[in-house]
Amino acid sequence: MKFFVVLLALAFAAPALGRTMNRCSLAREMADLGVPRDQLARWTCIAEHESSYRTGVVGPENYNGSNDYGIFQINNLYWCQPANGRFSYNECKLSCNALLTDDITNSVRCAQKVLSQQGWSAWSTWKYCNGALPSINDCF
Repeated sequence: MKFFVVLLALAFAAPALGRTMNRCSLAREMADLGVPRDQLARWTCIAEHESSYRTGVVGPENYNGSNDYGIFQINNLYWCQPANGRFSYNECKLSCNALLTDDITNSVRCAQKVLSQQGWSAWSTWKYCNGALPSINDCF
């Protein structure tokens, strides 16, 4: 009986953990969302280094008390509103929890906004993704 209760608890907790994508599944979903194909290798590299392709990740507290959310680790001081009501510029006009779901649409749209305002170097992991990257073509 204990085993059943634990199994049931894990089943209910699993959706809260988000999902783990891979390079190709992320590239395909981003392409379906209209992200230019010539950007996909960079986005997948950033996701790999920021979250290991996991959608449900909340990063540890940063030096300024903020946290980073989702597959692209988007910061809550500037881009999304944290659930605790802490001040945020909330440039993406959404809850940070919206960046933790299995549906990556909000994460992609917000990440594109970050890119348009700050460039690729907004991500600290950019140093791993700047330069020649493996082709993404084998994913399609």
